[in-house]
Order: sequence, then structure tokens, then C-alpha cells
Amino acid sequence: MSRDNITAMTTGRKGKGRDSRRDEEIYRAMSEAIVEHRLSPGDRLPEDALAEAFDVSRTGIRKVLQRLALERLVTIQANRGASVARPSPGEARDVFEARRLVECALMGSAADNMTEEDLSELRQLVRDEREAQADGDQRNAIQLSAAFHTRLARVARNEPMSEFVGQLALRSSLVIAVYGSTDSVGCDCGDHGEVLDLLEAGEKERARTWMESHLRHIEKSLRFEGSSEGTPDFKAIFGRRGAGEG
Repeated sequence: MSRDNITAMTTGRKGKGRDSRRDEEIYRAMSEAIVEHRLSPGDRLPEDALAEAFDVSRTGIRKVLQRLALERLVTIQANRGASVARPSPGEARDVFEARRLVECALMGSAADNMTEEDLSELRQLVRDEREAQADGDQRNAIQLSAAFHTRLARVARNEPMSEFVGQLALRSSLVIAVYGSTDSVGCDCGDHGEVLDLLEAGEKERARTWMESHLRHIEKSLRFEGSSEGTPDFKAIFGRRGAGEG
């Protein structure tokens, strides 16, 4: 093989690596904006406007949108394009039913596998969430709540189920963005520190009961009404992100 061919192959691999990293950066930026509700359910996501905001091709944006659609954070419709998903009341209830089945089942393994490092990280998330609630920062409180449930699921050391909880937590955040009230992540639904105390004490059944009650309270706090749809200002949300920026 000639030196020119080797150089071309090496350059091609580097280019693909840069593209992959850039796709990941855009995916993270958009998923965070959805979870943090800077992008609202129903917001349209035109490829050309997003490509301009991120200074990339529409092809790159299309790949990210397809990935978000697989995770049910984005809806793609023929002749209408993409928009931030707006789950129906039925879908919202299904998400919480799935969460109760999975997260409650993980409580026993979480109690058995909890380390001091796990407990420390989870208690820090609880402190951050309490601070966000005290400050009235609803968006951050919802994000921290999702992060807590995702991190707690990892303690069970069951990768497929913890990944599923992570996906459900993201979808729940979207549900709360559409239907939630100030009670949806507030103390009325239970302080996450309570379940940590139970797990630390090895109270597996009480932790399972707590989690079921907690998730039911969140579901009951949802208000299935209201509607919104529009095209947001992507440059204001994301800034002008050049090809080399994160």
C-alpha cells in the first residue's frame, strides 16, 4: 500500500472520529436542553435552523434527531419534521407504571450493593436537589431528581435495568415538563434522603414500599391539560457553537 493511501486512510479515520465526537456533543447539548426544559415539549426542531446554530451540516443534525427519536425525546413525522416529544396522558401513565415495576424491583439489590462512595454521591445529589427546590429552581430540581433515580439504579449493578431506568427518567422529565406542578418534585412526593436511610439500614422491603409510594405521588401530581407548540430561538438556547466547541 502506498504512503499516500495510508495517509488518506489515517486522515479519514481522524475525520470520522471528529464527526463522531461532534455528533455526541450536539446530542448531549440537545438532550440536556430537553431535560432542563430550555426546549419545551411540542417545540419544532427544523434541521436547517439547528444546523446553523451548531455550525454543522443538516446530515449531522439529522443523525442526532434520529437518536433522540429512538429515546422518545423527539418525534419525527413525515412532511412535518422533528419536534420535542409531547407524551400523551396515556404514555405518561405507562412511563410511571414501568418505573414502579423496575425501580421497586431494584431496591433489594441496591441495598446489597451500596458502597460508601455510592451513598456519598447520592446524598450530594439530594443536597443539590433540596437547594434547587428551596431556590424555586424547578428545572434544575427536575433534572437532579432524574439524576438521583438514574444513579440509584446503577447501585443495583444490573446494567440493562439501570440503563432502562435512565431512559425512563429522561422520559419522566419530559412528562413533568408537560404535566407537572410544583408538587411533582417537591417534598409532597417524599425526600430522596428517606430512601437512602432505608437502604443504608438494609430495610429492603420498606425501601421498595417507599419507592412505589414516591412514584405514585409524582404521577398523581400531574395535571393532564394544556398545550404548546412553536419554534424556539436555537441560537439563544445553544449559543453559536462552532465546529470545535463543546
